[in-house]
Amino acid sequence: MQGFDEKYTDLPDYILKCTTQIWEGRDIAALHWHYAKNIVVHSPAGAWEGNDKGIINTMATLSEFPDRVLLGEDVIWSGNPEKGFLSSHRNLSTATHSRDGVLGPATGKKLTFRTIANCHVIANMVDDEWLIRDQGAIVRQLGQTPETYAHASIEAEGGPEKATHPLTPETDIIGPYTGRGNDNEWGVKLSDILTRIMRAEFSVIGSDYDRACHLEYPGGVTAYGREAADRFWLGLRSSFPSAQFGIEHQIGRDDSMMPPRAAVRWSLTGLHDGWGTFGRPSGAPVHVMGVTHAEFGPWGLRREFTIFDETVVWKQIVLATG
Repeated sequence: MQGFDEKYTDLPDYILKCTTQIWEGRDIAALHWHYAKNIVVHSPAGAWEGNDKGIINTMATLSEFPDRVLLGEDVIWSGNPEKGFLSSHRNLSTATHSRDGVLGPATGKKLTFRTIANCHVIANMVDDEWLIRDQGAIVRQLGQTPETYAHASIEAEGGPEKATHPLTPETDIIGPYTGRGNDNEWGVKLSDILTRIMRAEFSVIGSDYDRACHLEYPGGVTAYGREAADRFWLGLRSSFPSAQFGIEHQIGRDDSMMPPRAAVRWSLTGLHDGWGTFGRPSGAPVHVMGVTHAEFGPWGLRREFTIFDETVVWKQIVLATG
């Protein structure tokens, strides 16, 4: 771990320890050295440059959810200390909505939701991050739907004329990391599965998924079996049938005591021009920023975790249609 503090044994150890220190250890000031001053952060809601906003957001989140615990489920990574690492960190959060905040008046409800953060790390510091939280899971547990939350957030921001617009390829910021991951066979495998699905070759689910697969999807949905995978991916693709699908980054890993696994960041960019998960076609321009983690076994893809922010997709539809 050249260039890193000697207390970190490898990249997953660095990611997991720093996350715990900042969130549960309340050492928010550690963001001054954990994140570069001019870090670029890409989220479905938008992109920004600079560490100050990250510190403000972290304090606001902890104020609203003071007992939040981030359970690191996996870190799938590529790279090296000399050129920098790219980590895809999946965590499961538990939290109580204890105080008023961005999500509205405190409800006292206990929440569970996932986040995946892809971070470029070099010399003990993160300088580029792609961050997706399953906001759909959060709002549903608070008694809302992603669509109603999108409407409410637009009104809270001053209406359609003043509301912030979600991330698009045109408004994204180019950061210091421009790598594409690695060429490990499991990353290639997952990218091929996703690409074939987006070509409407849904038969790949029957041939390449374990029939007993365990699935975690946006909205906090837990499901099992190939039929559930087909229903999810068909519902997404049929909402945006003409949208351009892209593989933005792929990592595959073979690690001791772990199944073969992969992390792929992907995008869908185009029009909401079909019936599917997002209801009646609106013709709205939409950009979906997603990440999929997968684990493979002897009978195919056995565990899948896919995340994107449904509330941001709905916000784009509402802003376009009024």
